[in-house]
Amino acid sequence: MADARVLGFKISPLNRRRLDNFKRNRRGFWSLWVFLVLFGLSLLADVIANDKPVLISYDGALYMPIATAYPETTFGGDFPTETDYRDPFVQDLITEKGGWIIWPVIPYSFNTIDRELSTPAPSSPDTRHWLGTDDQARDVVARVVHGFRISVLFGLTLTLCASVIGVAAGAIQGFYGGVVDLIFQRFIEIWGGMPFIYILIILSALIVPGFWTLLLLLLLFQWTSLVGVVRAEFLRARNYDYVRAARALGVSDGVIMWRHVLPNAMVATLTFMPFILNSSITALTGLDFLGFGLPPGSPSLGELLNQGKQNLQAPWLGLTAFFTLAIMLSLLIFIGEAVRDAFDPRKTFGE
Repeated sequence: MADARVLGFKISPLNRRRLDNFKRNRRGFWSLWVFLVLFGLSLLADVIANDKPVLISYDGALYMPIATAYPETTFGGDFPTETDYRDPFVQDLITEKGGWIIWPVIPYSFNTIDRELSTPAPSSPDTRHWLGTDDQARDVVARVVHGFRISVLFGLTLTLCASVIGVAAGAIQGFYGGVVDLIFQRFIEIWGGMPFIYILIILSALIVPGFWTLLLLLLLFQWTSLVGVVRAEFLRARNYDYVRAARALGVSDGVIMWRHVLPNAMVATLTFMPFILNSSITALTGLDFLGFGLPPGSPSLGELLNQGKQNLQAPWLGLTAFFTLAIMLSLLIFIGEAVRDAFDPRKTFGE
């Protein structure tokens, strides 16, 4: 391990032990690095998979179509509309001036329709489309790259928002106890007993689907995941001597909850968060599979699964979606197990 002073900060003995425990779980440690690499590549989806060039040299000037929309007249064309760089006429205009074009690794975006397929869509994998095309002649690899990014960003956002609300609700419920705890518990029991998947389907059919509307709908039910864990930690810690001493000294309840009790509850919270992230991604995939998720045309792993079900003659669609989800969710599960081991007080250096 690198010296903490070289890194510019000091690691406490407790956090050092937790970090060592995490690193000793080799499966979780390497899963974290693999997931970070995949997620980092997906954040560059617009550079990796795009139907616009990364860089163009024309008449001594450089252009970046992936960042800026240029009219066709910029490259000597006739129309003031945005340039279609896949048009051979436009490509000839650029090369005639001694220019050149650098294309992304995958020269298709998630919504690019390939109208030059040699076979009807969905077409099988070949050198042109590494994982074939879907039933609308869109490149599967491009949709997987963009869909992976949306799934992880959606899951992370939902997990963070649900954790904030769940921790706050569990903290209030456990710290004050009594009537407050009783009322909260009855409410959560009623709320948790509702058939939320049917409610989500009904609301999704009534509200225009979108990233933020789906996030809000799932947040209505996802926030309860951490309430029970945080409530138990606060119920136990509120009677500790240092909490009673702080109350006797006149420290406000908010300060006690934030500075003295919450750090203990965060151990269990951090342990559960990778699994909540898994369930958030699965929920979005399920809604997309049923047709109540993201708007039509959005890069979605659930929609790709649905296409695989409807096109059994094209097994590459279902297999691609299955393995993408299986690898992503397995990595998160392995990371969660390593985090659980890291915060387990029974784990010691000798194990």
